[in-house]
Amino acid sequence: MTRKFLIAVGIAAMTITTAACNTVKGVGEDIESVGEAGDRAI
Repeated sequence: MTRKFLIAVGIAAMTITTAACNTVKGVGEDIESVGEAGDRAI
């Protein structure tokens, strides 16, 4: 249950950050920050 929730949150966060970015570099930084946040949560 918790794993499914984390996956759903991660997908939602990536979708939002991808939509908010204007450059490829920005997308990479946002994805990296989402990954770091996931590591901290675990």
